[in-house]
Amino acid sequence: GIWEFAMRPKSRESRPEKFDDHILVPFCVESALSGVKKKVVETDMLWYRRTFDVPRQWAGQRLLLHFGAVDWETTVWVNGRKVGDHRGGYDPFSFDITDMLKASGSQEIVLSVWDPTDKGRQARGKQQIIPEGFMYTPASGIWQTVWIEPVPSSHIRSIHVEPNIDENCVWVTVDAANTNDGYTIQARTLLPGPGEKAGTISVVAESRAGQRLRISLRKEPKTRLWSPDSPFLYDLDVTLKDQAGKTIDTVESYFGMRKISIGKDERGINRIMFNNKQLFQYGLLDQGWWPDGLYTAPTDEALRYDIETAKRLGFNMVRKHVKFEPQRFYSWCDKLGVIVWQDMPSGGGNSDERKRQFELELRRMIDASRNHPSIVMWVAFNEGWGQFDAPRIARWIKNYDPTRLTNHASGWADRGDFGDVRDIHLYPGPGVGPALPNRAMVLGEFGAHGMAVKGNSWGDDSRWSKYGPEETDRLTNAYLRTIRALRPMIYMGLSGAVYTQITDIENELNGLMTYDRELLKMDARQITAVNLTLYDPPPVVKTVLTTSQQTPQIWRYTNTKPGKELKKWQNRKMS
Repeated sequence: GIWEFAMRPKSRESRPEKFDDHILVPFCVESALSGVKKKVVETDMLWYRRTFDVPRQWAGQRLLLHFGAVDWETTVWVNGRKVGDHRGGYDPFSFDITDMLKASGSQEIVLSVWDPTDKGRQARGKQQIIPEGFMYTPASGIWQTVWIEPVPSSHIRSIHVEPNIDENCVWVTVDAANTNDGYTIQARTLLPGPGEKAGTISVVAESRAGQRLRISLRKEPKTRLWSPDSPFLYDLDVTLKDQAGKTIDTVESYFGMRKISIGKDERGINRIMFNNKQLFQYGLLDQGWWPDGLYTAPTDEALRYDIETAKRLGFNMVRKHVKFEPQRFYSWCDKLGVIVWQDMPSGGGNSDERKRQFELELRRMIDASRNHPSIVMWVAFNEGWGQFDAPRIARWIKNYDPTRLTNHASGWADRGDFGDVRDIHLYPGPGVGPALPNRAMVLGEFGAHGMAVKGNSWGDDSRWSKYGPEETDRLTNAYLRTIRALRPMIYMGLSGAVYTQITDIENELNGLMTYDRELLKMDARQITAVNLTLYDPPPVVKTVLTTSQQTPQIWRYTNTKPGKELKKWQNRKMS
């Protein structure tokens, strides 16, 4: 909705006497949809103000003020009293504002937000105050939904769902506030019968509040596993009851029965296993930018459209690149059957404070989205961008969430045998490294065939545009050649690949679609057909003569210009 807005020098820390502008939340200050569209620099402070009335039916309840995401450092006041602070541009946070409310009348919310973007060391992804190349316009301030939720004094704060397909059960952990001895948690799901699309057979588990619940599914009807081909979701109702058995609070959710792991194929090569079976994961680099909303999709339909387009073109995965999206994005991936490799937004600097903040935001990101079956991999660092202590971070992630794969560095800055995958980047590629004893091999970025389309491009940077606007056939053929070269690499040990990228972004013109999503640059029928071949059994590749890519080779060299005598040559292993 519309909030009052003001931008003042950061040096003036007191709230403005007058809010002289308005802004449409949840769009960032720099975006056209915000109605402001102003540049924000590190010396600016953003101020927001909004009033609201408490509905009568909320009387006697606690009121929680929720923020989906605000970039970057936020302070909140309600009716002139400070509620709290938050640092982090991507993770959701909330405050209990009940005790700050007046007995009646209009209530006031005021926010101050400071965002240094690339002048700071915080996690910020690809935001840059002066955008250029593959760094884009920043997204300062509120950029996700803000809402107020009434809850009883004793209420469910969060639930954590952990499916186990090998034991045919799902574990449910509930965090509840203000519960006493005798309070119980009930978790209920519905199993679909044969031929049914929705569940009708009730399965219930119940225990004391604070205990982990196990919902055991039945052998019959057979459990439906979540996969890109069949993204079945089970409904889940979680209820909090008091000592008398009275229902105090209820949360409706869902879960998918899905397993992701690393296993050996019949030739002893490590593969990514999906529900205990080999499944090649082929996706698009998805950076989540829009020309009008920047970091925020203009509508929920727009958010869904990108996911549906990827699925329609034969991709079964997206790599969400150095950005953490609103929960609606992952919910659509759950429902539509699109796998997600999730990056942690990158930052910079090596101070202890910056490292602690990065790890705090990483944990919050996992906590906020770990119930989504679509997310199968956490990517700690993109290449060497802000990378630190990568082996330790990889071990921490795996211990914190053992149900997903860990990728400590996507591309180039690999630190050794840590995590579950070895991730390489190769442009235009494709390429594959040697099979490894403990990790699967993936190609985290490749492709990036670019074409500018006049009238549908933000800019015209020739670095990203090899093909002209009338060369759709040439661009399509380049893509087809690339994917045909990719397919034999699956036999050689490749478990997944990510093509760059789903859309153009500002001056970067290597997307399958234009930045405004109005035009698909390639022939949809042809690229869909070639994409689908990646899920067929790969062709057998027989090595006639090994190269240094697979096996180190012996070369001979000398430190002086060789003559007829060859005795001076020495042997050296090259790889």
